[in-house]
Amino acid sequence: MPQPLAAAHRDAYATDVYAGLTHSPQKELPSKYLYDSIGSSLFEVITHLPEYGLTRAEERILQSHADEMCSRVGPVGLVAELGSGSGRKTRLLLQACARHRPITYYPIEISPTALAQCEGELAGLASVKVVGLEHDYLQGLQEAAAQRTDEAPLWVLFLGSTIGNFSRTAAVRFLRGIRKLLRPGDALLFGADLEKPAWQLLTAYDDPLGVTASFNLNMLGRINRELGANFDLTNFKHEARINGKERAVEMHLRAMVNHDVRIPGAGLPCVTFTAGETIWTEISHKYQAEELIDMAGHAGFTSAGQWIDPQWLFAETLLRAT
Repeated sequence: MPQPLAAAHRDAYATDVYAGLTHSPQKELPSKYLYDSIGSSLFEVITHLPEYGLTRAEERILQSHADEMCSRVGPVGLVAELGSGSGRKTRLLLQACARHRPITYYPIEISPTALAQCEGELAGLASVKVVGLEHDYLQGLQEAAAQRTDEAPLWVLFLGSTIGNFSRTAAVRFLRGIRKLLRPGDALLFGADLEKPAWQLLTAYDDPLGVTASFNLNMLGRINRELGANFDLTNFKHEARINGKERAVEMHLRAMVNHDVRIPGAGLPCVTFTAGETIWTEISHKYQAEELIDMAGHAGFTSAGQWIDPQWLFAETLLRAT
């Protein structure tokens, strides 16, 4: 069964749903709400699809270079991860770091299901203590950073390509927010998907099995379950599209018929949809490798290394707080 949100998160969720579905001219919903218990499970399936090569690309980089990354960061006592997901990829880094000294790992998630999956995935990992934090990214990082007991560097992980869900301006602003919580010498490792042909991206975000469509439509199912809405999911269709100007892929939910929806838990007695209009649920910006290092420089970091997977064109960039 889906796990209920904590009261503070539920209030923020209702507020965001109200704001997004009354936004004009484009209705929208924040992509972070794709990841409830059902959404997190569906995304885990997506990472195994042959059309979606991003996760496997990152795993290949980490399998080949985890020891080198840990060596460049130095002996850390604390590792904090923003949006840990299942923790499957993170295991490679934690194992490499824990060879040098015991560490405490803080997975930071707004999804209690994802935290439970992560804690289960990493249970019994030698010399690693796992302390889950159910918070937004920066709030969780602030709490993790406050647990320091020595001068060892803190290592922040931001894997996957979640940085792509921000606009380029917002991505720099977010990196600055991370930097403000760090000391000089601390490190940040973040993943980012690189530019690739449109056909490859569209297939990755609209797979033939329809798993990504189910993942996207679950956004509406979640509103039904948690806010008492009456969305009929058959009235909507998943849509992936290329935004050439932004160098990004967008996900939308397109209304197929004119209809109204009630969302009492968000204070919305009637939301009107016309056939053809969409709810914008996600954007995933794609980058050039050198662009990532330039962004980091504007946020107060220097590059300590970058690794690129040639099969899928994905970059892992290691930064040092200056």
